[in-house]
Amino acid sequence: MLEKLKQTTGRTESEIIRRGLQLVADEYGQRRSALDLAGRSAGRFKKGSKHLSTNRKQLDGFGD
Repeated sequence: MLEKLKQTTGRTESEIIRRGLQLVADEYGQRRSALDLAGRSAGRFKKGSKHLSTNRKQLDGFGD
């Protein structure tokens, strides 16, 4: 089964095992941080304002 998963996903054995363990842990209700949930997306985006929370102009019309 592991060989088939490696071929179909293009992932390494380690990645597949880690993901499987994570799924089992999630099933048992272990909480994860927002950073963990963001995974490799965290810090990846270069475009956009870096100060949305402090620049009120950026929030004009938000929630209207």
